[in-house]
Amino acid sequence: MSTSIDSPENAEEATPLQLDVQVTSPQACVRDVVVTVPESEVKRYLKEAYDELVPEAQVPGFRSGRAPRRLVEKQFKDRVIEQVKGKLLMDSLSQVTESQDFSAISEPDFDYNSIPDPGEGTFSFQFSIEVRPEFTTPNWKGLELTKPVEKIDDAAVTSALDRVLKDRATYEATEEPAALGDRLVVSIVFKEGSEVLSRLEEEAITLTKKLSLGDAICESFGDDVAGKKEGDKVTTSVKLGQTSNEADADRVITAEVEVLEVQKLENIDLTPKLLEELGDFESEEELRGFIQDSLSRQAEYRTQQVVRQRVIDLLADAVNFDLPEDLVRRQTNRELQRRVLEMRRNGFDDKTIRGIVNALQQNARASTETALREHFVLEQIAEEENIDAEPGEFESEIMLIAQQSGQSLRATRARLEKTGQMDALRNQIVERKVVELIVEHAKVTEEEVAADADDLNKESFPVSHSVLAKNSGSEIPEAKYEDNSVPEPALPGSGDQSKD
Repeated sequence: MSTSIDSPENAEEATPLQLDVQVTSPQACVRDVVVTVPESEVKRYLKEAYDELVPEAQVPGFRSGRAPRRLVEKQFKDRVIEQVKGKLLMDSLSQVTESQDFSAISEPDFDYNSIPDPGEGTFSFQFSIEVRPEFTTPNWKGLELTKPVEKIDDAAVTSALDRVLKDRATYEATEEPAALGDRLVVSIVFKEGSEVLSRLEEEAITLTKKLSLGDAICESFGDDVAGKKEGDKVTTSVKLGQTSNEADADRVITAEVEVLEVQKLENIDLTPKLLEELGDFESEEELRGFIQDSLSRQAEYRTQQVVRQRVIDLLADAVNFDLPEDLVRRQTNRELQRRVLEMRRNGFDDKTIRGIVNALQQNARASTETALREHFVLEQIAEEENIDAEPGEFESEIMLIAQQSGQSLRATRARLEKTGQMDALRNQIVERKVVELIVEHAKVTEEEVAADADDLNKESFPVSHSVLAKNSGSEIPEAKYEDNSVPEPALPGSGDQSKD
C-alpha cells in the first residue's frame, strides 16, 4: 500500500512533511512501514536548521552571529545533520501514526544508527510496529449462555472460618510420619541428571497432593512425601510448564526432598483476642458476616471468569489471527497484573493468588495468547459501544484493592501508579463492563453449582520458586506488599481497615 500524506495544519504550526509511505502486513498484528522523505523536504529541514543557527553561531575570529553562512555550515555540519535526522524521524513518525488506519499498540521498532544521515537525495527509513489486529466484530447480541451461580451457605462460611483458624493455629513438631494437611519444613534440590538447577532451602509448606512452583509442578508430591518422618529424604518428579522454549516440556527434572521437620496442627479457639487480631471484630457472628461477603465476592469473580470465557469461546470462531512472538512474551507479565488486580479486588488471599499465578506461569504462552485475543475482541466492542473507564470507577476499584490489602487508599493508588498498573486497571474495568453488556443482551440460563473456593488449596500448595533458577516471586505483581514481606495467610483483608 502506498499513500501520500499532506494533511492541513494550523498556520502557526510547522509545515507538514511530504511523505511517501508504504505499508505491508507480514502478520495480523504487525505492520512493516517504509517512509521516504523527498530531497526537497530534506533541503527544507537543513535550511531551517541553518537559518536558526547562523544568527547565534560562535565561530573563532568572528563576533557572535557574524560568521559567513558557508563557514558556519562547514563547522557545524555534523551537529546540524544529526539534529535534522532526529527531527525528520520524529515528525515523519508522528504523521505516519496519525494518518494510517492501523492502531499501534507498541513503539516503532527500528535501529537509529543504521539509518543513513540526511544529505543529497531522499531520506528513507523503515520500521516495524505492532498494531491491533483487524477483524470483523463478531455478532455478540443474543448469545446463549449458562451462568454458574455458587451458593454461599453456612457450611461454606464454616469451612472458610476453619481455614482462617487453621492459618492462625499453632503447629507442634512431631516425630510422627507426615500426612496430608500437616505443615512441613523442607529443603529441595532440583536436578536434571547430575546437574543442580536450583535449590529451595528450609521452606515451610502445607503437605498437599501437589506442589506448585513458578514454572513447574510436582504432581505426585503428596503421595511421595506422605509417610516420611523428620530426617527422611525422597525423590519425586517435576513437570515443567509451557515456556517460550518448547523443548522444556520434554526435560526430565527430579526433586530431591529432605524433610527437616513435621508439624501437626493443634486446635485453636476463637477468643476475643483473636477476633481483634483478625480485624477488630466484636463477635463470631460479625466475623462470619465478613467472611460471607468475601466469599460472595470471590464467587462472583469465578462466575465472571466462567461467563467471560464462555462469551469468548462463542465469539472465537469468528476471530482468527496470528500473534507475534514478541508481543506474547512482553504481554505475559501484563496479563498477570490484570489477573492479580482482579483477584485482589475480589478478596482472594496471597496464598490463593500465588497458586493461580503459578498455574498461569506454568502455561504462560497459551494463557497469554488467549488473554490477548480476548482483550482485542472486548476492546473493539468497547470502542464501538463507546465504553470506557470513568474516574469514579477507578476510585472504586482502588478502594476495594486497598481494603483487601489492608492498606490505605493513598498508598494503594501510589503503588499502582508507581508500578505502571493503572493501565491494567483500566483494561480490567472496561473488559468487565463489555462482558456485562454482552450478558445483558444474552439469553442466560442460571445453573447452581457447589462452591469450589478451596479446591486449589486442597490440591496443591504454591511456592514462590522457579525450578529453572529464576526468581518467580518478582514476576507476581501485587501478590506481595511494598516491603516484599508476605502477610500471614489469614482472612483476606484482615487488619485495621478490614471493615472500612
